[in-house]
Amino acid sequence: MAEEEQETTRENSPEERNPKSNDERVESRQNKRKKRLLEESAKADKRGVCYLSRIPPHMDPLKLRQILSQYGEIQRIYLTPEDPAAQVHRKRAGGFRGQQFSEGWVEFTKKNVAKRVAKMLNGEQIGGRKRSSFYYDLWNIKYLSKFKWDDLTGEIAYKNAVREQKLALEISAAKRERDFYLSKVDMSLALSSIEERLKKKRKVQEESGATSEIPSGQQAPKVIRQFRQTQPVADNAGERKRRLSKDILAGVFGGS
Repeated sequence: MAEEEQETTRENSPEERNPKSNDERVESRQNKRKKRLLEESAKADKRGVCYLSRIPPHMDPLKLRQILSQYGEIQRIYLTPEDPAAQVHRKRAGGFRGQQFSEGWVEFTKKNVAKRVAKMLNGEQIGGRKRSSFYYDLWNIKYLSKFKWDDLTGEIAYKNAVREQKLALEISAAKRERDFYLSKVDMSLALSSIEERLKKKRKVQEESGATSEIPSGQQAPKVIRQFRQTQPVADNAGERKRRLSKDILAGVFGGS
């Protein structure tokens, strides 16, 4: 009986009831992924992006989402941080010590909402509570036609790559200047040490009464070096050439 039950359980196993190969499973996963990507692309085509050319002080992505969400559903927000040099200068001047942003992009779920928000808010006062730090600031917002969030991410990646390349060039130039300066410093130290040694030597010689000059009677003989020279041609070399006899000339030209 036990053997018969084991055989029936083997026959009714889920693998035999619903047989699927690994290729079919992989294909089904790929189809589901493609379907999901198509749905995402269709949703992305319906979205609209607005550009903010100026971000008021003390405003961050959370506050911006809180303000703009009352006009429509927001998908994503990206704000560009300000230049670190400007941030340091502002902090030294006693200004706002927090993080500020220079520009931003807001992605709405629907294009018509993004168009309506940009048209309605551009040039208008941000408002809110009077105690708010950006109550008197104005909106600088524009709808970007045929602009997708992927374009923004590609542009950001390109800017980051350019900035990294520029930073690498500046670092290499700074390293070259540093190495050149250090080499000059080492050379200067070497020359100064040589000069110090010469000064000490002269001082010792002056104290001992010895001079480094050689007496005139004991001067070393002058060395005259001789090199093989080509013998010059004399001025009267033309006169020394053999001349033809007059008899030979007379016989040639028929003279007497």
